[in-house]
Amino acid sequence: MSEEASNPLPDGRAAPPAERRTSRTALRFVLLIGVLSFFADFTYEGSRSILGPYLALLQASGTVVGVVTGFGELLGYGLRLVSGRLADATRQYWPITIFGYVVQMASVPALALVDSWPAAAVLIILERVGRAIRNPPRDVMLSHAGKQVGGYGWAFGVHEAMDQFGAMFGPLAVAAVLAHRGDYHLAFALLLVPAIINLSLVVLARLLYPRPQDLETEPQVVEATGLPQVFWIYLAGAALVAAGFADYPLIAYHLDLAGVASGEAVAIFYAVAMAVSGTGSLVLGRLFDRFGFSVLVSLTLVSALFAPLVFLGGFWLALVGAAIWGLGMGVHESIIPAAVAPMVPAERRASAFGLFTAGYGVFWFLGSAAIGILYDFSLPATVAFCVLAELAAVPIFIRVGRQYRVDAHS
Repeated sequence: MSEEASNPLPDGRAAPPAERRTSRTALRFVLLIGVLSFFADFTYEGSRSILGPYLALLQASGTVVGVVTGFGELLGYGLRLVSGRLADATRQYWPITIFGYVVQMASVPALALVDSWPAAAVLIILERVGRAIRNPPRDVMLSHAGKQVGGYGWAFGVHEAMDQFGAMFGPLAVAAVLAHRGDYHLAFALLLVPAIINLSLVVLARLLYPRPQDLETEPQVVEATGLPQVFWIYLAGAALVAAGFADYPLIAYHLDLAGVASGEAVAIFYAVAMAVSGTGSLVLGRLFDRFGFSVLVSLTLVSALFAPLVFLGGFWLALVGAAIWGLGMGVHESIIPAAVAPMVPAERRASAFGLFTAGYGVFWFLGSAAIGILYDFSLPATVAFCVLAELAAVPIFIRVGRQYRVDAHS
């Protein structure tokens, strides 16, 4: 079979050679971004898998863990508004992305040098700031490749799958260090290796693909009427999901404090969650391209189950809850941004991603702080808050699905 025949258009005609070359280039770009994200997640998710027990070791309370991690998420999402607007205004996608990765990758191994929870809190928050800086321009570059590789859901899903497999191996490496040496500082120092690999690949990607926006060959029409109403409705639903989604450091804090799992087992729980997240992202991204918001509605219902399982269950129920939590995280990182991309013109995408994730982050912070405070007083109240917030988003997503049929190929 000829190469031309193996790349048909939707109507059965063979794709032009130039279009096939663009498609292959776009796929290579998505895969390279996925590989560098593998090492990024290996680094910072390896760290985050043990932050809860580490902060407890440094004498932090549940409220402190909830507020610190929640405030980190607030900045980690809120500052994307600034980063997104800057990327749209300057079109300097790569310089902004590279700076963000440098800040983030430097913060994680530095945790090996601290011996108090306030110092650790500064680095935890700084890591989230670096992530905030690099995400909007990186996501825009991925979105430019989306149509060329089969759809926005597929592009973000492939990337997120590789991203989350890094998030699986990082905690496993950290767990191995803790199992053999029991040394948190050594575990954080180990993460310098994948951090350096990540930064090297970021520079390589910049050299090989200096203008990813050229992958989106179809002209984009810029409207002057602002973002569509459906964007704001969708943001309201996503904000509720964020508010009810406990950050993993608090889950890890609970597992360790309640004696459900030891330090290395807590890291393994996180690795399981990330494995589910990565696999789910790959499959669910493709399903989202085909079925739209009905996939998001179903996943929101399922992910609401994480709270009673991780906070009220024993070892095995908590492990299942961690897996469901990971599935929800995959939804947050792949399907949610994939749905935003076709809602706005390419020229406004960085601002839209930044604005969307800023609102998302504000409610993540408020929810994380509330969950941390509730945890210190009542586990049933903590669980009820998480479940009700998640379920409240379902009718909003149903409305968005009816009002706006996501079509990644339109």
